[in-house]
Order: sequence, then C-alpha cells, then structure tokens
Amino acid sequence: MKIRFGYVANALGLWNASPSKALTFARYSALPKTERMDKLKEVTAQNLHHTKRILYYNIAHEVELYRFSSSLVPLATHPEVMWDYISPFKAEWEELGKLISQFNLRPSFHPNQFTLFTSGNIAITENAVKDMKYHYSMLQAMNAVERGLINIHIGGAYGDKPTTLERFHHNLKQLPLEIKQIVTLENDDKTYNVEETLLTCEQERIPMILDYHHYMANKDGIELEDYLSRIFKTWEMRNMVPKVHLSSPKAENEYRSHADFVSLPFVLPFFKMAKELNQDFDVMIEAKQKDLAMQKLVEEIAAIRGVKRITSSVVEW
Repeated sequence: MKIRFGYVANALGLWNASPSKALTFARYSALPKTERMDKLKEVTAQNLHHTKRILYYNIAHEVELYRFSSSLVPLATHPEVMWDYISPFKAEWEELGKLISQFNLRPSFHPNQFTLFTSGNIAITENAVKDMKYHYSMLQAMNAVERGLINIHIGGAYGDKPTTLERFHHNLKQLPLEIKQIVTLENDDKTYNVEETLLTCEQERIPMILDYHHYMANKDGIELEDYLSRIFKTWEMRNMVPKVHLSSPKAENEYRSHADFVSLPFVLPFFKMAKELNQDFDVMIEAKQKDLAMQKLVEEIAAIRGVKRITSSVVEW
C-alpha cells in the first residue's frame, strides 16, 4: 500500500511565499480607474510567482500532491470586475502546467463554503457555477484538467435533508459536464455524514474524498469500516487513486478546528483500517502548519514498524 502526502496552498518552509495576496473590492474601488487593472495584474503576478516558487519547493522535496490557493486571482468572479486573468499571464499559467506535467504532480482546488448547490436561491447556484468555472479555467490555463480535481461540500441542510439533497442533484445539472467530470465531494463535520455523502457520490458518479477529522466530528453512529471500501471504489469510475483529507482537533473544546500539526494517535486508527484494504491512496494534510505538519507526520508514520519511506512524502505500508 503506497501513500502519498501533500498539503494546502502555502509552503511555510519558504519565506514570504503566500499565493493568496488579496485585493478587496473596497480597495479596488478606491483606486483611480486608470490604476485598477494595473493593481489587479500586480497582485495576480505576485500570487503566480509565489505559486511557482512553491511548486519548485515541492519538487525539491518530492511532494507530488498540492492544493492550489483559490485566491490566486483577486476579484476574479466579482460581478463589477470580471476581468481577463488568463491572457495577460498565459506564459505564467503554462509554466506552472509544465511543472505539473513534468514532475507528475497532482493538483487540486477547494472552493470556499459559499460555493453551494443546495440553495433554493437561483442566484446562489449561479454564483456557484461561476466560481466553479473560475477554478476550472485555472486548471485549463495550466493544461492540468486531466490531472486536476475541484472538491466541494454538498452544502447546507436548510432543515430538510431529503428535499435539500433532491435540490442538490437538480442544481448540479447547471454545472457544465466537463467541470462535473473533475468534481469531488467530501463529508462534513456538522451536516452531511459519510453515508449521506457516499450515497450522493454514487448517485452522481462523483468520487468521494473522505475527511477523517470530519467523520470523527460527525459520526452519526456510522462505523467507517463499513464504508471505506465503497468510498475508495467511487474513484474507479475516474481511474484515479483515492484521496483522503487528514487533520486533527485543535482542542477538545474546539474539536472541529484544525490543529497546527496532525496527531498520530488521532489518525492512526484510520491508517490501520485502510491497511486492511491494501489500497494505494493520497493524503491531503489540512493542518495549520501546512508543509511542516505534513513532513512531521510522514516522519512519524515512517518510524512505525513495517512502514518503508520511499521518498520525502511517500511511504509504503
């Protein structure tokens, strides 16, 4: 069983490398109209440059799994801005894509919690589609659509899960097919549990990302052993290696919040469970200390008897 590890957005092992520098609409509006486009391009150029630095850092550290920042382009979907962020940076996007291809990296995006397909409000669904198109366009600009994933949650329950799930299936039809083909769903820490998310994935033929921390916070009496094989099986329709999210609670009274690092005792039961299936899978670390948390967990897992470290971020168990 081979397990690859990756992390989210910012490499803390690099100095001043945030790929998520922001430009608020208020700040944008306060600028003279002649300076607005220059500022948009300046911030985007900085974010793309830092992303390139991070990819080189990942390559040097043999990290093949990376989630790109959703904030690469400021005001990309704002209705009063809606600017062309691809053409001016064609070379930069393509350079990122060449690194992804050359070093066999697995890129992904995770739009924010406002990207919902469960709302009865048409405008919210339209905005969700617009946001998904934004993420897809970045993968497209990097020629990384075939390798990429865009992960979302099902959304709110609005006091009536059965009706809301029906609405999710209906609203998801608004998403262009080529985008739906790279969508994944993950279980929630409060709302949709492992079983509900899995059934939705199976109905829509969408791979499911298991979030183990969310499962532990929202068990609903479900035994994960009864579902893990089916969760991994949802990836077969895309012929892809399954992907899992790992983090651990910040504190007992802040159970849903992510800790700086990942507690090995917290996640070890999951690894032992997965080992019974002998299935290769990828792990996205969602701890606050990003790449540093990933490296620490890999070292701790590699110290377990029977685990062989293959590279800086890959182990064989």
